[in-house]
Amino acid sequence: MIRVKIIIMNSAPPTPKGFRDIGPEMAKRRRDLINVIAPILEEFGFVPIETPTIEFAETLKGKYGEDEKLIYEFEDRGGRILALRYDLTVPFARYVATYNPPLPFRRYQIGQVFRGENPQKGRFREFTQFDLDTVGSNDPSEDAKVVAVAIKSMRELKLNDAIMMINDRANFADFKVEVIRAIDKINKIGEEGVLQELISSGLSESEAKESVVKIKSQKLTANLEEIFKILIEVYKLEEGKDFAFDASLARGLDYYTGAIFELKLDKDPASLSVGGGGRYDNLVGMFSKRNLPAVGFSFGLDRMLEILYP
Repeated sequence: MIRVKIIIMNSAPPTPKGFRDIGPEMAKRRRDLINVIAPILEEFGFVPIETPTIEFAETLKGKYGEDEKLIYEFEDRGGRILALRYDLTVPFARYVATYNPPLPFRRYQIGQVFRGENPQKGRFREFTQFDLDTVGSNDPSEDAKVVAVAIKSMRELKLNDAIMMINDRANFADFKVEVIRAIDKINKIGEEGVLQELISSGLSESEAKESVVKIKSQKLTANLEEIFKILIEVYKLEEGKDFAFDASLARGLDYYTGAIFELKLDKDPASLSVGGGGRYDNLVGMFSKRNLPAVGFSFGLDRMLEILYP
């Protein structure tokens, strides 16, 4: 007698590229991570809100510079041009313009965001952001509070080598936007890669080299000196251990106007980033007659989970 072994293949459809299912173990770990950070934010006066996953495309467009091409945009049956949110910051600015909450207003939010970029290790087209922001105050103490909250959260998660790199967009006031976007990649592609990108954008070799040298020689602005002073005196943080100045940090998004932050795993310039943010004083004014100052930060939950649970 001949026995025939029948193999039944799984016929379930795959997820689209860059999108994934998250099983019970990882979902629980994500919840545990949130449960560590959220109480710290509430201790510092931040309250939770939620905004829609879908916005009108015109709400999002014109805010992200060259990254705007990554927005998922589509037309619904009524002919309306809609988009999946690219981040939580622009929807938050629209929320403030809509509801005019008492100021200063400190919020945090956890939600899915979508970017049509090339998926790679630790980067997906759908991922979770965990944001905190203050709107309605231009006091440097609010910038310092954002940094202090992020560092305290890292220490509670036992990421004891994590450090916040800080710069000021004012240091780039005399540079073209192409230079700013290129220098922001220096830790990924190296100085030679930045020079080649600048030359490709139309700068001469001497202009490209001069721009890089000038940027790398920048010093603390008066604004950063005040923020650093608050971090040391009020929050008892240590420069060089908890936070540090990084002259090449630019943050590519166009809406940043002042202090900018990038949370790294350690002092190695090539170290993974686990969050970023900065001051964006003009964004709310794009949706309102009031031009309200604001500053915020976003934790990279997916990146943090990969680190904590390799």
